[in-house]
Amino acid sequence: MIKFGRTCVGCKNVAPRQSLLRVVFAEHKLICDDSGICPGRGSWVHENAECLSKALSRRAFTRALKVSADTDTSAIENRLKLIMDRR
Repeated sequence: MIKFGRTCVGCKNVAPRQSLLRVVFAEHKLICDDSGICPGRGSWVHENAECLSKALSRRAFTRALKVSADTDTSAIENRLKLIMDRR
């Protein structure tokens, strides 16, 4: 059976791509691809504090995107802070 959707790198559950945030590696940093059209390999995460913090703490983005561990994660961390402030 074919699974439709993408796997969240935080909680590892499959969800429709509309409910996930796409993260790509560009210009030596991780960025949020809100439009979903940036070229290259992307990883997917639920846009909630739990999944984002799990993915960051386990370095799941760097593994999924196959990049070095010393990448700049400030854009993703800023998104996490925005989510926390909304709650």
